[in-house]
Parts: sequence; C-alpha cells; structure tokens
Amino acid sequence: MLYYIFKYLEESHQFPGASLFGFLTFRAAVAIIMSLLISTIFGKRIISFLQKQQVGEVIRDLGLEGQKEKAGTPTMGGLIIILATLIPVLLLAKLDNIYIILLIITTLWMGVIGFLDDYIKKFKNDKEGLKGRFKVLGQIGLGIIIGTTLFFHSEVTVKEKIPAHLQIESAAEQTGIQFYPETKSTKTTIPFVKSNEFDYADLITWIHPGLEKYAWIVFVLAVIFIITAVSNGANLTDGIDGLAAGTSAIIVLTLGIFAWVSGNIIFSDYLNIMYIPRVEEITIYIAAFVGALIGFLWYNTYPAQVFMGDTGSLTIGGIIAVIAIAVRKEWLIPVLCGIFLAENLSVVLQVGYFKYTRKKYGAGRRIFKMAPLHHHYQKSGYHESKIVTRFWIIGILLAILTIVTLKIR
Repeated sequence: MLYYIFKYLEESHQFPGASLFGFLTFRAAVAIIMSLLISTIFGKRIISFLQKQQVGEVIRDLGLEGQKEKAGTPTMGGLIIILATLIPVLLLAKLDNIYIILLIITTLWMGVIGFLDDYIKKFKNDKEGLKGRFKVLGQIGLGIIIGTTLFFHSEVTVKEKIPAHLQIESAAEQTGIQFYPETKSTKTTIPFVKSNEFDYADLITWIHPGLEKYAWIVFVLAVIFIITAVSNGANLTDGIDGLAAGTSAIIVLTLGIFAWVSGNIIFSDYLNIMYIPRVEEITIYIAAFVGALIGFLWYNTYPAQVFMGDTGSLTIGGIIAVIAIAVRKEWLIPVLCGIFLAENLSVVLQVGYFKYTRKKYGAGRRIFKMAPLHHHYQKSGYHESKIVTRFWIIGILLAILTIVTLKIR
C-alpha cells in the first residue's frame, strides 16, 4: 500500500525522497524493523488477551523436567507472528507480485488450519485437536494451489544465461551478461552436481518425450510432498521454548539470501544459479517474517511467556516450504531444514521400530528415549535451554553449508 503511494508521489514529483521506496533494500529494512516493533510491542497485548481468554496450554504428563510449570502458558501465539508478518508486507510489498500473493495465501491458509487445531484442543476439550486427515487435506489443497499457480502462471519464469560462445557484444548490455528471453520452466537447483540444475520433466520424459506435457502433475505432487513434510517438521520441532522460532529464523534468513541473489542478474550469474525475474520481491516478505520470528522469541525463550501453538508452527513450515519452492531451492531443504528433518525422522524411526519389534518380539522397543529428538535429550538430562542453543548452532552450520553447496560442484 505505502509502496504504491510513494511510487505515485515519486512520479508526480510531489515528495522529495519518495524514490527510496523503490529500493528493495530500503523496504526490506523498514519491513524487519516494523515487524520487530509489532511483535514485541503488540505481542505483549496479544499475550494478555490470550491470558484473559484463558487460552492456556494443556500439558500432558510425559515425565519431562519443568513440564508441569508450563501448564496454563498462553498458546495460539502464532497469531503474533502472522500479524507482525502480514502488516508490513501489506504496507511495503508489491501486492501484484505473484510470489507475494502466494505467500499471503499460504500464511492465511496454514494459519486457519493451525488456529482450528488449537481452538478444538482448548475450547472443545479435545486433546487430539483437528483430525490428522483434515490437516493433511489442507496441506494437499495448499500444495495444489501453489503447484498449479507456479507451473501455469505467466509471471513465474526464469531467464537462462546465453553460453559465452554465443553471446553478442552489445553496448546496451550494461552488465556484460546476456540471457535468453523469459521462459516457463520446471527446472530447479540441485546441490553437489556440476550443472546445478534438475528438471522435474526428466522424471517422466525418459520414458517417452511426449510425456513432457504431464510434467505439471509431477511438479504439483512434489510441491504437495514438500509443503506437507516441512510444515509437519516445523510442527514437531515446536516442543521446547524457543526451538522452532529460532531455528526457523535461521532458515528463513538463509532463504532471504537466496531470494535476493536469484532475482539479481549479477549475483545469480556469479553464483551460477538461475535468474528468476520478480522473485526478489520475496525479500520483503522474508524480512518481515524474520522480524516477526525474532520479536516472538522475545516472549518465547525460556521460560516462555507464550507458545506459538499449531497456529504458528504449521504456518511457519508452510511459508518456509513455499519460499524454498518459489526460489527453486527446494532440493536444499534436507540440508537447510536439517533440524526439521531430524525431528521428523526421529518420530518415523521410533514409531516404525516400535511396531516392528512389537510384532517380532511381542514387546515394542525404542531407538530413542523419547521422540521427537529434542525430548530424547531432555530425557538424557540436558536442560532445554542448552538443547535449544545447540540446535540453533547446528542450524547456523547447516545454513552456512547450504550456501556453500552452491559453489561445490
């Protein structure tokens, strides 16, 4: 909204300095400051409101140290993250940008699913919350919307660099880099290989070249899987104070770097990654999102004054997945979101091994003392603050490794 107002003022020469809002870096800086202020200042009021509404967490006795003290702590704190993200985005971003539109839809869609889950748990006295099948259906629905839009929308394109031996010298080419015209593509970035690219169409065209017209189905299925996996991973990670919010802030900040360089001709050429027109606008959304997460951490670090609930965790996971897919770095998720992956795997392995051993030996056995993984360390006697800090450190190392993979071929 403010972007369009200042753009008008700039074009009409009515306000000196209005051109600042045309700079991506300036709007991103304002977005992160604004979201920080909203989440810290108004976050306290939201927490007070949740306390008055008696939206307190119901704690199941899992035998964990300090668990009982958390009973009654306000949940649904994900509302703080959602509001602190959307308000700066609506004010500062280009609202006609397809990537921004998809991220707003993702935030609201996953926010509603998470809110319903928290609402049922608290006000309907159902500890299971929203039935798992409805959560999955919601994630599949979002995956279909995101996947089909990214595949068919005319503004979702890439520009591939013209090989050096085919480039034509031109005084008009200020950067010295020449690209083919914008094209639709199902290509994405893949680490550790020389070409650094993978085309989803290759998954079926090896059978017959004519199957390329069905590549959109493969792409949509991949998007559904990624959104479901990452949102559930973030949901499982939200188990101790500050873990999910801090880990997510590291992941999102890294994706912000990818979004910025992918939308910049010079840096995308230097890193030898795809140049994606218009994707740089995601940087505004990411800046607001990072500010919201850090502001939320002010109240969520040990001892937490508020929990994000599924309202926050499912939304966070969905946003991370969609950003990664939009900037075509989704194949880096296993590295970048390694914490989420470990949490997911710990549950899958624990449940799978327990069922297998129960069937084979008559009594179930466990790999971990408790799953998800962070609870295993709690059972091992580590204080949750130490667990969170060390997971953050691992998250930072994974983020660095993710960036480095772009140059490891």
